[in-house]
Amino acid sequence: MDFTELRNKMVEEQLVSRGICDDKVLQAFRAVERHLFVPPEYNGNAYEDHPLPIGEGQTISQPYMVALMTQCLNLGGNEKILEIGTGSGYQAAILSRIVKEVYSIERIPLLAQKAERLFVRLGYNNVHLKVGDGTLGWGEHAPYDGIIVTAASPKIQKTYIEQIKCGARLVIPRGTMLSQVLTVLEKRETGLYASDICGCTFVPLLGKEGWKE
Repeated sequence: MDFTELRNKMVEEQLVSRGICDDKVLQAFRAVERHLFVPPEYNGNAYEDHPLPIGEGQTISQPYMVALMTQCLNLGGNEKILEIGTGSGYQAAILSRIVKEVYSIERIPLLAQKAERLFVRLGYNNVHLKVGDGTLGWGEHAPYDGIIVTAASPKIQKTYIEQIKCGARLVIPRGTMLSQVLTVLEKRETGLYASDICGCTFVPLLGKEGWKE
């Protein structure tokens, strides 16, 4: 199976054709081997246009949604980004090809261990991972140039707003457990400005400031 060909086809047919135009994002998607971030039995489906299970009741998002959320951060290339919900590590790997530093929080220890081993094996040395409650952010390394939340939240957490710089963006799916709206919130000196991008469906964001288990 020619994964490089499948990856390039994914970029052209799923991303470019649907409005993903940031060259940094497209180059990252051409470079990161998505099939390595899914269980072996799903390798052949890794570049298809839908989510896939990664174990522990979690999923890897469809490529287009990962690309859209990344593009919404409006990245220049020298940023420090916080990701909430490491999962298999694919979103963090994409970000690592674009920005200076990625900090990622995963609440499920087994997923975090698998992702960390993969980061080490593939040489993603600018990804920093910890196990914890993602709804509380990662204050130790704040403020961030952007935060991306890869799980469905019932609200926009005050903690996230406090942990981003002025001029930075928070990208978050918010709504109910069953249906959300992808929202981009920009923090400016004059206030907070939110834009609704599209409907989406993510696994729930569990934690103190999210959904309860």
